[in-house]
Amino acid sequence: MSRIGNKPILIPSGVQVDIQGNNIKAKGPLGELSLEFKDIINVTVESDNIICKRKNDQPESRSMHGLYRSLISNIIEGVTSGFEIKLEVVGTGYRIEKKGDNLVFNLGYSHPINVEPLGTNKLDVEGQNLAIVKGIDRQLVGQQASDIKKLRKPNPYTGKGVKYQGETITRKAGKAAVTTA
Repeated sequence: MSRIGNKPILIPSGVQVDIQGNNIKAKGPLGELSLEFKDIINVTVESDNIICKRKNDQPESRSMHGLYRSLISNIIEGVTSGFEIKLEVVGTGYRIEKKGDNLVFNLGYSHPINVEPLGTNKLDVEGQNLAIVKGIDRQLVGQQASDIKKLRKPNPYTGKGVKYQGETITRKAGKAAVTTA
């Protein structure tokens, strides 16, 4: 029994939800998102709640029940408040600049790296070492943040690189620590 799938999704004021067949559209103050779901899940709107119920107890419908409820919840949250991921750039000489809608990263390579926003994402900078990815689609925001992190993965020996804000990098001992022990 899916505990997540059985939770109702509250529709905040200012959000319009439209269900047509196997497609749900949500329109809110930040924009509009839609999701197409399989016909093994029934999605209905009852007063101010969205209810997800599975049609049968087959393994596929049981596994998709909680997934679709979470995806629909992410759509509602995206059109009301949006999503944001912050990335830190750690290292001597590493910095970020904003040029137009794009970000330019200097990460110790021989050339600067230009990053363009994916879809409806917005890129921003705080200072020279903090990049902010904002958007209404949770999957696109996470994908953009992951792509930025891949530009220079954090080094486990020095800690230099691009990491999520608040992420702890497990540091390894170098050669000196091994030979002295």
